[in-house]
Amino acid sequence: MHRPVLDGIEAASSGTRSKTSHVISRLLTLRGLALLHDGLMGAAALLLSFALRLDITGFSANVWSFVAAAALFGCVVSTTGFFLGLNRGIWRYASLSDFLAIAGVATASIAIFSVLEFLVNRLNSIPRSSILIAWAFTIVLLAGPRAVYRAYRNQHDVRRGKVAKGSAKNVLLIGATDNAEAFIRTNNERQRASFQVLAILDERGRRTGRAIRGVPVVGPLEKLPQILERFEARGRRVESIILTRSRDEYQRYAKLEELVDVAAQHKIELLTLPNMLDMKSIDAEIELRPIKLEDLLQRAPVGSDTQKIAAMIGGLNVMITGAGGSIGSELARQVADLAPLNLVLVDANEYALYCIKSELSQKHPASRIHAVLCNVREREATSSVVEAHAPNLIFHAAALKHVPMVEAQPIEGIFTNVIGTRNVADAALRWNVSKMIMVSTDKAVNPANVMGATKRMAEMYCQAMDLAQATLSTRFMTVRFGNVLGSAGSVVPLFEQQIKAGGPLTVTHPEIVRFFMTIPEACMLVLQAAAAHEPDIIHERGRIFVLDMGSPVKIADLAKNLIRLSGRRPDLDIQIAYTGLRPGEKLYEELFDCNEKLSETGSPGILAASARSIERAVIERIFDEMQRMIDDLNVEGALRLLQSTVPEFTPGSEIQATMSNARSLRQ
Repeated sequence: MHRPVLDGIEAASSGTRSKTSHVISRLLTLRGLALLHDGLMGAAALLLSFALRLDITGFSANVWSFVAAAALFGCVVSTTGFFLGLNRGIWRYASLSDFLAIAGVATASIAIFSVLEFLVNRLNSIPRSSILIAWAFTIVLLAGPRAVYRAYRNQHDVRRGKVAKGSAKNVLLIGATDNAEAFIRTNNERQRASFQVLAILDERGRRTGRAIRGVPVVGPLEKLPQILERFEARGRRVESIILTRSRDEYQRYAKLEELVDVAAQHKIELLTLPNMLDMKSIDAEIELRPIKLEDLLQRAPVGSDTQKIAAMIGGLNVMITGAGGSIGSELARQVADLAPLNLVLVDANEYALYCIKSELSQKHPASRIHAVLCNVREREATSSVVEAHAPNLIFHAAALKHVPMVEAQPIEGIFTNVIGTRNVADAALRWNVSKMIMVSTDKAVNPANVMGATKRMAEMYCQAMDLAQATLSTRFMTVRFGNVLGSAGSVVPLFEQQIKAGGPLTVTHPEIVRFFMTIPEACMLVLQAAAAHEPDIIHERGRIFVLDMGSPVKIADLAKNLIRLSGRRPDLDIQIAYTGLRPGEKLYEELFDCNEKLSETGSPGILAASARSIERAVIERIFDEMQRMIDDLNVEGALRLLQSTVPEFTPGSEIQATMSNARSLRQ
């Protein structure tokens, strides 16, 4: 190696050692000064107890004996404080815990000193009552300087402008909670505070007129608009409102929609506070999170049995098709966290597959994660992938789901959603996969579009396979859920883009409603259903598992909430335009068909629909015929077969026109 390089390395190494030694030296100096201080305060405490207990004559007659005893007690206090860690406390952050530690050191020191004095001269050289007085003085003299120093530093920061109002953001806190107190304390103790807490609002109004660390509790939540106007009139405009409670607590104490509305009217951002008790360091960044759309869902998030899910995944080979998509990638994240033996990610999109593989490899460097480019339309390729990786579980999330695109190109949707599902299911059976879980949608119920009809046809195949006696070694399960917030191609990203562009937000119909859930909830439902339900009796096979999603949400209300969350006002700052229903779109979706009998599953939030069974031999002949239609590019024949297989499918005018055009071209 060249000499200049070696010199550089040696210089860097020397600099690092010098810096480290400087830090260590400074720490030792500070702790040494703390030990010296505690020793001197201990000695002073005992001398004061003697002076208080004796008159001047009695004290002066034995002054050197008392000084020796005080020196011994000071050493005891210093040594006890060292072993109990009193010198490690940072005086600037002295608090109740430090006071309790001081009381413990004082008590232990008095006990040790009394034993030593008794062994030396049977406690004859000092007044015995002075020991109790010395205990009280020790606590006062150890705690006093710490409290004074903390008060001095806090005031010093204010004088120097480190907590200057001009550089800190004016905020209101909602919730007179322990979390609010911890936030105020942490913020004030920073060398440069980011927030100026103007006031606190108590949702129930019970603490109005009181204060937390000098910050007044000014009123109940109903008075928020008047309080905001009052601060603005004083020239101290509120820039942020911070919620100190969890989402579930606000569902009990307040309506988040109303808070969002008030914040939007005053153009104030609405943030949520993390649990301050979870912070690892006083200097850690306080990660305030904006209110998200899922926080406004009118139901509690779905829980899960993590032990059962972990037992199902841990140590097994797991394959996920469509792993680059919104659902598939989140499934991959949750599965990777549960330590599978191998995780096989399958997708036809190279870039999407690369992204999720890179993300998981960085997060789980020791895990065996395989990325496989494969299109589920290709029967032999799909079978080869399953054979090569021998998965115990397959989560089938590969699908074309965008309704207008599939409506315009029905053959593509049928090929991927119908034939692709069959290819995966047949490969699972052929290579003895323990369980295949297919991801379905509420659009499969009484479908009004090709996408929904293809998903229902895929459900039928999995149900028939699960019910067939010849396939009892492999389970085929279907999980059905509604719209997923934030998934690729969903309405929320579209609305967000339109808000950035200044509007308008396009809604197809003022009365259109949908069921909504978050992506993590959707994936947790898939895992929960797969882990909790392994029936051995035949009449429990072929069921479809569905999340109890509560009440449907109006898309117009969704749009208004997104506008408010952006800090603007619906119909004033940003307009909502109604464009009319798209081809294949329904006003409302259903989670169950009227012919499907509902039943409880024993898992909270998960229901089951009984099978509308079809014989395996029949469904296989239908799928063989569908494959021939696709090979011949017979759009009309494929759509007619789809409609006859899914009789509840009511094609829209565009599909009817497509069938008519295809018929004309073939003639």
